[in-house]
Amino acid sequence: MSVPRGPVDSSRVPRFAGPATFARLPRLDEVGHADVAVVGVPFDSGVSYRPGARFGPSAVREASRLLRPYHPGLDVSPFAAMQVADAGDIACNPFDIREAVETVEEAASGLMEAGTRLVTIGGDHTIALPLLRAAARRHGPVALLHFDAHLDTWDTYFGAEYTHGTPFRRAVEEGILDTEAVCHVGTRGPLYGKKDLDDDRRLGFGIVTSADVMRRGVDEVADALRQRIGNRPLYLSIDIDVLDPAHAPGTGTPEAGGLTSRELLEILRGLAGADLVGADVVEVAPAYDHAEITSVAASHVAYDLISLLALKEEK
Repeated sequence: MSVPRGPVDSSRVPRFAGPATFARLPRLDEVGHADVAVVGVPFDSGVSYRPGARFGPSAVREASRLLRPYHPGLDVSPFAAMQVADAGDIACNPFDIREAVETVEEAASGLMEAGTRLVTIGGDHTIALPLLRAAARRHGPVALLHFDAHLDTWDTYFGAEYTHGTPFRRAVEEGILDTEAVCHVGTRGPLYGKKDLDDDRRLGFGIVTSADVMRRGVDEVADALRQRIGNRPLYLSIDIDVLDPAHAPGTGTPEAGGLTSRELLEILRGLAGADLVGADVVEVAPAYDHAEITSVAASHVAYDLISLLALKEEK
């Protein structure tokens, strides 16, 4: 087995120099095959309020320059345990949402053909639907943990079926989720009506609100989530607005009362050992960010996701 090619050595090349890839990793075309590929989807035509998430992938990559190769919280060196590479961006049509969804699905499926698992940086949450389609094509219906301030199980916006507020309703309708093992985490804020919760429950979703995390604590929440998903293939979809605006101001639909970045990272670490098959981090809108707070948080979330995949590789 060949030794994985890791990030540029920061003792030789300053962190503010070197390649502009995620964590200064090699490009996918430089290594040929990767166990895990970080891929960007600069698309935000599905947003309902503030745009700008199309610039999320580049902002998260820039913030990732400070990441280091050893994760003490999970006791793993993810870039040494497996080959991780940056696959660049999936270019999709910003004027045609249906075509963009098809493009993302096709590109993601192509990257996954050789067994590569994806950690995707958005982009708005519309992209979760084609990513879930690609994951289900390979693994069958997947369990889903959805970290978000919002349910994202609404039916339509202005008559449009494909938006950042509808991907998980479409996913249930298409049969690509294992509805015995789906759950929102971190939801909060006003809804259009109680029917939103009734519809969401009917689709099979459990809910752990941000207030639940505060009252129950991260260890209890992580344990409950692990029990819900069991040993099923798991997809994690993380909208950065699951974090409170104090921790993630750079996002399109902020809601007060969210998780801290520490709580989110600790819940993710509590999922170690799960059969993670893919993940996304979406809705970073750098135009509304301050001092890279949001993109720094998102880069660390992506790093933790890669580290969880590395633990699976080490088994």
